[in-house]
Amino acid sequence: MLSDIIAAFPLPTLVIGKDDRVQTANDGACELLGRGIAGRHYIAIIRQPTLLDAIEDCRNTGTAQVARYLTTVARQDLTWIAHIKPIEGTGDILVALEDRTAMEEAGQMRRDFIANVSHELRTPLTALLGFIETLSGAARDDPSAQARFLDIMEREALRMNRLVQDLLSLNRVESEERVRPSTKVDIAALARSAMTALEPFAKDNNVELRAHGLDAPQFIAADADQISQVLSNLTENAIKYSGSGRRVTLRIETSEHHPMVLGPACILSVIDTGDGIDAVHLPRLTERFYRIDNHRSREMGGTGLGLAIVKHIVNRHRGRLRVESTPGKGSVFSVILPALTEPADL
Repeated sequence: MLSDIIAAFPLPTLVIGKDDRVQTANDGACELLGRGIAGRHYIAIIRQPTLLDAIEDCRNTGTAQVARYLTTVARQDLTWIAHIKPIEGTGDILVALEDRTAMEEAGQMRRDFIANVSHELRTPLTALLGFIETLSGAARDDPSAQARFLDIMEREALRMNRLVQDLLSLNRVESEERVRPSTKVDIAALARSAMTALEPFAKDNNVELRAHGLDAPQFIAADADQISQVLSNLTENAIKYSGSGRRVTLRIETSEHHPMVLGPACILSVIDTGDGIDAVHLPRLTERFYRIDNHRSREMGGTGLGLAIVKHIVNRHRGRLRVESTPGKGSVFSVILPALTEPADL
């Protein structure tokens, strides 16, 4: 029977009869459009002009049609593509709905990414072009103005260089995300190296840098360069945004069985005593170009890509990134990574 065939369809599917009433609908269609739709007029069920027009065109012309159908489930906007085809020799119409939400979101992410990159590059480029024009004209014979403008131009050029480097790094990490690292790495040694490299930066910012649990070796299967990048990004962010006179601690702990990795884990935490982060920002911290304070971040040389890079690196290592913060009491950025239980090389 037709109803049995429709019930087996993987997509939400319904059949509209010659009398414009729903003859049959599978479970997917009932979940999407409502229970008890069989026997009802399709106009009373769908109520979206674009899809209604497509069904009418299919009825009038006898040709297949395609239309968008938009709905909201649990406060999430969903996008469906309705494939509408006449059932030959019956006068009935088959409507199958394909979920395109993920594809639409991916397309929107690409558009947002291009817009953000364009915006991030446009600002320093505009500044550079303006200063070049000034140096070629009004400031041609003004040494003090030339020195001031060249200093600003250098900062803007370095800003663009950081952005390009971070974009290349993000692209490289994303391309390798499905390849799990298999090299035995001592994360404690990498953390000590990161601290040594960032000590001058911490002194320049009047931030005390501390270590906890970094003396004993802690082995994980990892890409050493990428884990070093995670350590540097998180620690540098903590130093930059904590503020003068604050403290930043790198801590490594172990767990025999951590629920986030379903086994033994090495937990790397970067703890600061800064101003903290409002809870409204926490879910979006790893989004590309998301900044809590745009002006402050740009002034400090941030590109808005650091935490996005960290997230992808942690994903590649089958780990988890957890952020805890209380306004006025600082923040804790923790990376939970699967630990090696065997001392031998992989």
